[in-house]
Amino acid sequence: MPEGHTLHRLANQQTAAFRDRVVAVSSPQGRFSDGAALLDGRRLLRVSAYGKHLFQHYEGRLVTHVHLGLYGKFVTGTSAPPPPRGALRMRIETAEPELPVHWTDLRGAITCEVLPDPAGVRTIVAGLGPDPLRRNTDHGVAAFDRIHRSKVAVGAQLMDQARIAGIGNVYRAEILFRHGISPFRPGTGLTPEDWAALWPDLVVLMRAGVRSGRIVTTDQADRPGGRVRRETAHYVYRRDGLPCRRCGTPVSRTEMVGRNLFWCGVCQPS
Repeated sequence: MPEGHTLHRLANQQTAAFRDRVVAVSSPQGRFSDGAALLDGRRLLRVSAYGKHLFQHYEGRLVTHVHLGLYGKFVTGTSAPPPPRGALRMRIETAEPELPVHWTDLRGAITCEVLPDPAGVRTIVAGLGPDPLRRNTDHGVAAFDRIHRSKVAVGAQLMDQARIAGIGNVYRAEILFRHGISPFRPGTGLTPEDWAALWPDLVVLMRAGVRSGRIVTTDQADRPGGRVRRETAHYVYRRDGLPCRRCGTPVSRTEMVGRNLFWCGVCQPS
């Protein structure tokens, strides 16, 4: 599933392409036809993200809410779009021929809906925890309070979007490894000192993900040759059975809250 950095990167890209542009909106597949009819011919003002949710803000106080889920994907181009094929849920095209052409296609999303006014955005966000990629004046204290009150394993809580918005399976595994925290530790065992180190590190990693479009969590000293390659980008994620980059112990894997969990039993003692 795309994690929070992907949605924020998409929001930046779509804002750059469509901000204050009149757009044509269609639903070749037909599943979003009613919503497309409401938006077609309107000006797209901006695009924002919170956690794993994308919001396209149109004139007239209409907002498209998109959640990509496991299989959703946007594809974007700057020339004439290809003929629609397959399950194309939503297509947005610039509609001003005298200006540069931009288009984006959405497929496979679990949610694509028009909210009648911005209050719908506030309702969705109210059910989410702090987003490390948004301005958080409390430095994630609200997230720590929610996690620390529960005996549920930290590894499970980090996947709960009501605790922190935007973390997925990769960031969960990697941030816990980087701070030597067992994913099985109960939330009540997480200390303020743990959080004071973990939260700003998470912010830095996710911001880097927005810039680069990929998740890189290894420090340069832990990468052979120092260069980032696909096989050197992570410490434990999808490295089960391989030696830990820091202690050499084989990385372990199990299932937690329906997703594969990766950790080092030595660097992250229970």
